[in-house]
Amino acid sequence: MENASFDVIVIGAGIVGATCAAQLSATRRVALVEAEEAAGYHTTGRSAAIWLQNYGLADAQALTRASRDFLLTPPVGFSDAKLFAPRGAMYLATAAQEPDLRAMLVGSQGLREISVAEARGMVPAIREGFAVAAVIEDEAADLDVAAIHQGFLRVHRGLGGVMALRSRASRVERVGGGWVVETSGGAVFRAPVVVNAAGAWGDVVAGLAGVAPVGLVPMRRTACIIDPKPWDVERWPMMHDMGDSWYCRPDSRTRLMVSPADETPDTPHDVQPEEIDVALGIDAMQQALDIEVRRVERSWAGLRTFSPDRGLVIGFDPGADGFFWCVGQGGYGIQTSPAVGRLVAGLVGGRVDADLAGVVGMVDPGRFRRI
Repeated sequence: MENASFDVIVIGAGIVGATCAAQLSATRRVALVEAEEAAGYHTTGRSAAIWLQNYGLADAQALTRASRDFLLTPPVGFSDAKLFAPRGAMYLATAAQEPDLRAMLVGSQGLREISVAEARGMVPAIREGFAVAAVIEDEAADLDVAAIHQGFLRVHRGLGGVMALRSRASRVERVGGGWVVETSGGAVFRAPVVVNAAGAWGDVVAGLAGVAPVGLVPMRRTACIIDPKPWDVERWPMMHDMGDSWYCRPDSRTRLMVSPADETPDTPHDVQPEEIDVALGIDAMQQALDIEVRRVERSWAGLRTFSPDRGLVIGFDPGADGFFWCVGQGGYGIQTSPAVGRLVAGLVGGRVDADLAGVVGMVDPGRFRRI
């Protein structure tokens, strides 16, 4: 470990780094380098993921759909937990928001309009007169984030991969046709390919390597847990309003997770929730749902990192041999992870699976070099 050679070095052991390492380890010797004491400490460990096939731009939607079969039926030994649990996702529209709801239905998959009465039958707490229209995505599902993340890490280790925790990259340098990554602890890793899966720190890692940034913007997202008594929320769908000012979903059967759906530009760091954001989320939710909030049981925040065009960034940098980007997952990292891992392995190996070929051009890092 003090001076080890590999085929690929992956920087960042969140969900993106884990899936990249797992898929690449099938044919290569891979080192997974993580700055924190635990893998997935930042965004991955704070994600409340749900599988939504109509969420995001075309690239995220395609990768989400390509990940469904894996999440439904993972390989034997991947995890003892159920990764994919049907939940449903409902969208409510006020009179002013109804045109947005109609636009969302155009070209969507798996979305259907329901009456407001039917919506209130599913969620009796919807306030009378709040919504004039509603749609539901029946196939939306809860995802077990920890089980998915740990499953990929288990695959990586089982295939002989190495993971180095508490190993922040302090030097990333192109030397003699390959890359050298030196960590804060003094360990040195060498490989012809380095995968930048550092999430909010993606442009920081690129800077260490002397590679031009793509312009990543970390954005704070806040969430909290409340007790919705007397409502029984266990079977409620996830709920949004078309104004994207709040969403909520059942948590631990008897609680409700509420978010203001905030996207506040921030810097890469151990982000913490702001009380005002928690209050705004609860207030917006209460305009739609008749739920008395006596106290907030827990709150947290995470960083969702977007590229300038909000598309994913996956592929070799056109100006730096062997430097591979896998960043800009925004809020789609968990639900796209199986397909993203396959895409990365295919691009590194020079042969992309046919069902992912159409995504390659959408996520190409070169689009930022041509602007």
